[in-house]
Amino acid sequence: MVRRLSCAFLLIVALLALFAGEVAPAGFATQFREMPNSAPSRQHLLGTDDIGRDRFSRLIYGTRISLLLAPAAALLSTILAALIGGLAGYLGGLWARCAVGFVDLFLSLPWLFLLIMVRGLLPLDVSPFVSVVVTFFILAVLGWAASARILCAGAATLRQSGFLLQARASGLSGIRLFVVHVLPNLRPILLAQFWISIPVFILSEANLGMLGLGVAEPMPSWGGLLREMEGMLSLSEAPWKLAPLVLLILVVSCFELALTKREFAI
Repeated sequence: MVRRLSCAFLLIVALLALFAGEVAPAGFATQFREMPNSAPSRQHLLGTDDIGRDRFSRLIYGTRISLLLAPAAALLSTILAALIGGLAGYLGGLWARCAVGFVDLFLSLPWLFLLIMVRGLLPLDVSPFVSVVVTFFILAVLGWAASARILCAGAATLRQSGFLLQARASGLSGIRLFVVHVLPNLRPILLAQFWISIPVFILSEANLGMLGLGVAEPMPSWGGLLREMEGMLSLSEAPWKLAPLVLLILVVSCFELALTKREFAI
C-alpha cells in the first residue's frame, strides 16, 4: 500500500512537471513588476519572489528540471557502472583487480566535495540550458563508482555459472557473451542502482544549486529555489517559501519508500 501511494504521488508530480507549460499560471521568467515579493494570493498561489516572478510556476518548472534530468543522469551513470564494473567482474583477474582498486580510490574521495570542486572549476557564466546539461552530466560522470562496485561483484558471481560455461562451449565469447548473457542477468541490480541514483542526484543538484553552482538563472531548479530561504529569519515570516523544501523531501522519501517496499516484496 505504501509503495503504491509513493508511486502514485511520484507519477502525479511527474505529470505536473511534464506539462508545466499548461499547468503553470505563468512562465518561469515572467515578471510581475508591480507586486514583487508578495504574499500568496488567488493569482499567485505561493506569492512572488524579489523580482516579481510567480513562485508556484517556478516550482513546477524547477520540478521538471529535477525529475526529467535526474533520471537521465542516473541512466548514464548506470550505463557507465555496467561497462566498467560489470565488464571488470566478467573478465576477472588483473582487469577486476585494477577496476576495483580504481573504484575504491574513487569512493575514498568525498563525493560531494569532489562534485563541488569540479563544478566550481567550470565557467559559471554559461547559458541556462548549458548549465543544466553540465550539472547533470557531471553528476552522472562522478556518480557511477558505488554502482560499479556492486555490479562488479554481481558479474564475478556469474563468471563461472553453468549457463555461461554452456554458452562458451557453444562458441560465444568476448563482448557478445557479456552483452547477450551477463548483462541481462544483471538487470535486477541495474534497475535497483538506477532507482537509487535518482534521489541521490536530485539531492546533489539541490546542494549545488544552494551554493550557486547548479542550474543558472533564470531557469529554476529545486536548488536555486531553496536559496530563497537564506534570508529567512523565522519559519513564520514566510512559510510559503518552504514549498520547494517540502516537495523535495516528499519526492525523495517516495523514491526511497518505493524502492524499500519493492525489495521487501522480492
